[in-house]
Amino acid sequence: MLFRLSDIYKSYAGNEILRGISFQINPNEKVGLVGRNGAGKTTVFRIITGEESADSGEVHKLSNLKIGLLQQHVDFTEDETVHTAALSAFQRLHDIEAEMRHLEVAMAKDATEEILEKYADLQIEFENADGFTFTARAEAILLGLGFTKETWNLATKNLSGGQKNRLGMARLLLSNPDILLLDEPTNHLDVGAVEWLENFLQNYETAFVIVSHDRYFLDRTCRRIIEIDKGKAVTYKGNYSQFLVERAERREQQMREFENQQSFIAKTEDFVRRNLAGQKTKMAKSRRNMLERLERVEAVTVDKASGNFNLKNVERAGLNVLTAEELAIGYGEKILAKDINFTLNRGECLGIIGGNGTGKTTFLKTILGSQRELDGKLNWGTKTSIGYYAQNLEDLDARNEIVQEIRRVAPNADNGELRSFLARFLFTGEEIFKKVADLSGGEKGRLALAKLIYSGVNVLVLDEPTNHLDIPSREALEAALENYPGTILAVSHDRFFLDEISTQIFSFEDDGETIVFDGNYSEFHDWKKSRELRVESREFKSSASDAKIEEPKPKSEISKNQQQKVERRVKEIEGKIPHLEESLTKLTLEMSLPETISDHAKLQKVSQKYKQTEKQIQDLYGEWERLESTV
Repeated sequence: MLFRLSDIYKSYAGNEILRGISFQINPNEKVGLVGRNGAGKTTVFRIITGEESADSGEVHKLSNLKIGLLQQHVDFTEDETVHTAALSAFQRLHDIEAEMRHLEVAMAKDATEEILEKYADLQIEFENADGFTFTARAEAILLGLGFTKETWNLATKNLSGGQKNRLGMARLLLSNPDILLLDEPTNHLDVGAVEWLENFLQNYETAFVIVSHDRYFLDRTCRRIIEIDKGKAVTYKGNYSQFLVERAERREQQMREFENQQSFIAKTEDFVRRNLAGQKTKMAKSRRNMLERLERVEAVTVDKASGNFNLKNVERAGLNVLTAEELAIGYGEKILAKDINFTLNRGECLGIIGGNGTGKTTFLKTILGSQRELDGKLNWGTKTSIGYYAQNLEDLDARNEIVQEIRRVAPNADNGELRSFLARFLFTGEEIFKKVADLSGGEKGRLALAKLIYSGVNVLVLDEPTNHLDIPSREALEAALENYPGTILAVSHDRFFLDEISTQIFSFEDDGETIVFDGNYSEFHDWKKSRELRVESREFKSSASDAKIEEPKPKSEISKNQQQKVERRVKEIEGKIPHLEESLTKLTLEMSLPETISDHAKLQKVSQKYKQTEKQIQDLYGEWERLESTV
């Protein structure tokens, strides 16, 4: 055991956040901590670290437990650079080096047995702590988190907030604590850096607990999920996708138990009413006492919005909604990307990804007409009306109530219809009368998206729509977009979101290349990995041919770096196939349900997803066989 929380209660201003939280974290465990915004996840971290104390309950920790907490706001000393800040994680190694230099000077004058013995002990400690490689490790982590060599000498005081957070993470990862507590570690990271962090954590030898809204990240790094719901902690084995399946099964079981208990309570109460004053008074009183002692099963609350969003008033655009031909984008004389070619048809979704500064924002400005293309053609189709979701939420009026704000785009809408639609975005009951000025960032994001989707435009251009949204809010948005009959262009780093809604991926690569791929993010990711391995294999064969190698090398002597990449990819495929096969089983079950069979559109959609999943499994098996033959 590293630490254990036992029956923890915590309230703020009379509002009970934690209501008897209990769980334990053991060495080497990889845990995801999930729950809605305000559920208490960050409070749990503060209680673990001792930053806050519980109202009641106990925290048991391993003696001398070294906890590494990723802070949301990181400070550095005045004179530090990016490079020295990362190396500051190795303070003990620096101290050993300094002491060894001091002893070397002393040995030059008089090499006593005591000095020689102390020097030998320090040398052993230095070697055991990987003292000869710590600089290389620090630099590898800096590169992985997006700090190029050109940035290593930058003063930390001149870094942006996002850069400081990334540098703080680098220092934390290098500090080698007994357990990492990571609160939203993927914030401020582009897709490349997130994928690097995933690979790092997959091979991380000690335990970590991650709070994150990035479901794809949780899928690839965690082997246990703890959900905080209604102030309690519920533990699930497996990654995030497995958690969703098990939670659905548990909720279904809980709903059956709740309904059975409610039926039993109703019958028992009826018996008590009829017999309390009759011949069976004693039996009635006994049953009444039994009801008072009965532990009640809670009703199930479902976070995810589902069902029809009634968006039938969207005008039908022409078939070809947006076409790019040899398009070049940039500003001034600087070209960020060129030779862009694609056609986006009605009803499709283009998911746009890429690192910071590769051209995503410029691309949006270009298609929205606020910036001119540098070359090529960009054509919108007929009957297109465009709605834009900006990260700064500039279109919301802080003076309005929620229901007044959405009525700006639907002045004649029925109150019941607006209530129903807002409920899909998790605004229920009296919440719809809250002022926009009083909403959190996530609530404002949900309202802006609800307003945009309800406005009736037939093209949505979304810039990081899931930023600041918790997981239930992201699921609500995905449900809305799945029902949206128009066309979507979405810049996003949320790969799970892109998997759910995208029909094409448009990737801005770091080397200036652009790739348009038919499929969702996972399919693009697998294709790209396969392409990289094929290129490396061709390069290896070419270099071997140029060297005029007479005999082929044994597999054990083939490029160690290439072999490691192949082995990592094989491991990744072996982890992904079971989840896809599980999805295939669920889709088979869904296709057999009466409500699916009776709904032709739904059956067609599920069948299409089944075929896509089946093809993805076949492709992965094929790739796995090819890679296995090279290892």
